[in-house]
Amino acid sequence: MSFNMNRINPNQTQVFFHDGRFETLTNEELEEFLLHMGITEVNFGTEPNITD
Repeated sequence: MSFNMNRINPNQTQVFFHDGRFETLTNEELEEFLLHMGITEVNFGTEPNITD
């Protein structure tokens, strides 16, 4: 599953999936999502493009 992330404020991040869906997640929800995807570290200095 491929997705991009965009931090929209200090407490929320939008996750855009390549199939057109998107979700707005709180920091806690984002941590849980990334753990579920097997990703333990994300650098928000640039917009990450994650491919699984």
